[in-house]
Amino acid sequence: EAAAVEPAPFRHGVIPGFLAGPAFAEALRDELLGLGFRGRRNDLLSLRQSEELGARPEPHVAALRHALCEEFRAWLSAVTQIELEPTIDISCAKYEYTDVLLCHDDELEGRRIAFILYLVPPWEEGDGGTLDLYSADEHFQPQQIVKSLVPSWNTLVFFEVSPVSFHQARSFLSQEKCRLSVSGWFHGPSIVRPARHHDAPLPRSPHIPCDHEILYEWINLVYLDMDSQAQIQEEFEERSEILLKDFLKKDKYQLLCEALESKAIQWSSRGPANKRLYETAEDDSLPDILKKFLHLLRSEALFLLLSNFTGLKLHFLAPSDEDEDAGEGRADDTAGHSGPKPEQEETEQHAEHSPHQPDQPDNIPEAQDSKKQNGKLSTPVCAGELRRWTHGHYTLVHDTQATEFALDLLFFCGCEDWDPEYGGFTSYIAKGEDEELLTVNPEDNCLALVYRDKETMKFVKYINHHSLARLKKHPNRTGFWDFSFVYYE
Repeated sequence: EAAAVEPAPFRHGVIPGFLAGPAFAEALRDELLGLGFRGRRNDLLSLRQSEELGARPEPHVAALRHALCEEFRAWLSAVTQIELEPTIDISCAKYEYTDVLLCHDDELEGRRIAFILYLVPPWEEGDGGTLDLYSADEHFQPQQIVKSLVPSWNTLVFFEVSPVSFHQARSFLSQEKCRLSVSGWFHGPSIVRPARHHDAPLPRSPHIPCDHEILYEWINLVYLDMDSQAQIQEEFEERSEILLKDFLKKDKYQLLCEALESKAIQWSSRGPANKRLYETAEDDSLPDILKKFLHLLRSEALFLLLSNFTGLKLHFLAPSDEDEDAGEGRADDTAGHSGPKPEQEETEQHAEHSPHQPDQPDNIPEAQDSKKQNGKLSTPVCAGELRRWTHGHYTLVHDTQATEFALDLLFFCGCEDWDPEYGGFTSYIAKGEDEELLTVNPEDNCLALVYRDKETMKFVKYINHHSLARLKKHPNRTGFWDFSFVYYE
């Protein structure tokens, strides 16, 4: 059959019956299934992948590699008018139930054409695993899925890698089938990439003046005891994170949960899909009790309480490091985080960065240290939102993500019987690494506090199809909510 080459949403082609003769394709599949596969799990993907196939000796694998590098490369160069190098990156992947590869553009130095050869059993759209292609907006960011290609036996799909080649392998829903594919990239001359678009950050604001009585109205009295606060601070300074269970008074927590079910709340989807997908509440549409809780999270009283919990100077009444003669800063925590560095060291770190690298997160306006402005100590500030999480939601680590010293606060509602297997947990990782330093699982009426430094990134793991099993116990509960705030000294 003839290859169909389409220009939109970006240049791509589909070649059914790519390998001549069913016997070759079946023998290739059998060789591939005999390889060793390792599980890969991070913010972007969940799958099993083989080693590179570039030097594998199996006869059908070697023959495929030769055909791709020779005849097919020549044809592809002619069709796309791109001069392609004679070597390729090539590997094999297995996707099974709930596996996913989220929205990304494949861009990496020298990659020009991506390809995927499907070796799958009879497949339907309801099995998941479709290759979804996104349109892009004027900022070169993904907009919406405009085309879905269903995997098909011995069919090869290729597309041009570009600043707008956003695609995903949709979550796999079949519990019986496995999506086996060979994929990789042809390389060629690099193209100029437009500057990456930086999203407007959530607005930051100083605390709202407020009497400390608000704490006694909302918070479990255990946490307002000075001895408890000293103990919490000691543990937090040791680990840079803490989980405070039963944080709110039970009656207040119950009222919050009931209000979150309100049909009056207006939820809007937050994207773009290569960075995040979840829903955030419009503040004006919130029932009064939720507005009051957001007021608490922004209140002067809570800033001071968080200072007492953490030892951070989030309020002028909080003792500073100098007051405590704690010039060494916070101890390294057991999960791999390091605490705030002495101010001199921070200044030296700034000096090491080149001011001429606009893509560096430290040079993004919202990523600048909030401690000093124009040589003066700045006012502590916070930013936050109320989020709703359901099946298909996630956030990704991305290279325009602000990295700075900050205290993350997460407060969870509606998480009863939530299993970590569903996803939805917040993972902290060192910049450039996949290994998790810390995982915060959603837990009812639980306040999580995590201090992160400039080398720490975070993401919320994709909420997979397993999460729908919870509907058996909770027919009206499709996900959970969290109040996500960040505080800056």
